[in-house]
Amino acid sequence: MQTLKVNEQPASRANVKINSLLKNAYLWMALGLAMTGVVAYIVAQNPSILNAVYSSFLGLFLVIAIQFGLVIFLTSRLQTMKVSTAVISFIIYSMVTGFTLSSIFLAYTGAVIARAFFSSCLMFAGMGLFAMTTKKNLNSWGSYLLMGLWGVIIASVINMIFGAAWLDYLISFVGVALFLGLTAWDTQKIVRLGDQAQGADEDSYVKLSIIAALTLYLDFLNIFLYLLRIFGRSSDN
Repeated sequence: MQTLKVNEQPASRANVKINSLLKNAYLWMALGLAMTGVVAYIVAQNPSILNAVYSSFLGLFLVIAIQFGLVIFLTSRLQTMKVSTAVISFIIYSMVTGFTLSSIFLAYTGAVIARAFFSSCLMFAGMGLFAMTTKKNLNSWGSYLLMGLWGVIIASVINMIFGAAWLDYLISFVGVALFLGLTAWDTQKIVRLGDQAQGADEDSYVKLSIIAALTLYLDFLNIFLYLLRIFGRSSDN
């Protein structure tokens, strides 16, 4: 009986480490989403700030460039940057995203936004739970999901030219399904990262939590935005 307990200890410690990484990632993601929501609401309530962002192409381009720059910086320099730099970069990214999302408070009613947000929470949580409990290895989903992502991007660019309402509706449904799949895939990937992080120092562990949070943040945000388009169109109809 004693031997059984000794053999179970390493596995138990590994599970604690994996669960801790997931918990930290979700906490950082929640913080990022909260900051994005607060900034978006504040900007939407201040016409002068809103005009500064959207009235000129340069202003909007600058905000979007900062977003992409921070994502590239975090993903490419994670191993060498300080923990404080990773944390600050993630916080700034969340706040800048709030600027770009401020227009949703002008385009949609509060009821539509709330409906899309809570639906996103339920769907996101469901896919995360599925990824953590299923015995199926979702690694093979990666190539199909990435191909689907490129397909959605190309279709969205084409629809910007033609402006077909039916195609926009279809893209939104496909987008929700795609990012739900990415949520499950990314969750399992984070579980594997937690397993590989055994023995890692605290700084490396926090930085892994940040990059994992950024990945989940982007998954959730895209689910929310696609649902917002679906519910917004349904409400108009």
